[in-house]
Amino acid sequence: MKRSEINVLIADAKAYFDKMNFKLPEWAFRDPASWKGVYPQAGEIVDNMLGWDITDFASGNYKKRGLFLFTLRNGRLGVDRKTYAEKIMIVDVDQETPMHFHRHKMEDIINRGGGELAIQLYASDSSEGFSSNDIPVSIDGIVRKISSGGTVVLKNGESICLVPGVYHRFYAQEKRCLVGEVSMVNDDAIDNRFYEPIGRFPVIEEDEAPLHLLVSDYAKYL
Repeated sequence: MKRSEINVLIADAKAYFDKMNFKLPEWAFRDPASWKGVYPQAGEIVDNMLGWDITDFASGNYKKRGLFLFTLRNGRLGVDRKTYAEKIMIVDVDQETPMHFHRHKMEDIINRGGGELAIQLYASDSSEGFSSNDIPVSIDGIVRKISSGGTVVLKNGESICLVPGVYHRFYAQEKRCLVGEVSMVNDDAIDNRFYEPIGRFPVIEEDEAPLHLLVSDYAKYL
């Protein structure tokens, strides 16, 4: 992805968050220069990868296969006492987050507003392939049995609990969605199992300066 494209997406996201009355922390709006020398006070942000996160999953086509995230809070297993994480995401119409599951993380995916969110589910087998087994899922505390390969559509305010080992992919229908995630600690380095080999973080062409740092920029800039 080009940095200029990422900057446009961040600017658009800030306007969308305002429209949806979702407020980000003050540090979200720092420019790259203002991060210099703040690691001793802001190490949790850097080490736990809080902040702006944009990916095209190495597809080269963000609009078709991509996701916009902001991680608000997160811990690290065996390192700190925080056992939970929270993200806010923007999912555009027919923009796919590809099929994957988590080995450790249990998560609630919440439709916070906008359009409807479609989530396709598959059970996994011992070889991490698709299984034909039905999947019991909790949707706002009510258990439903979904056929493997079936799709759940979340309306505004609805949520689904996804346990480790359940494959899922999602996209918005008719109108972009503001999507929340509340989960156990998130570790993108070791916990994600994508059905197809993909890249989690974008390769960035630096055609202009960053508006704000992405979580994948911290190692380079800090």
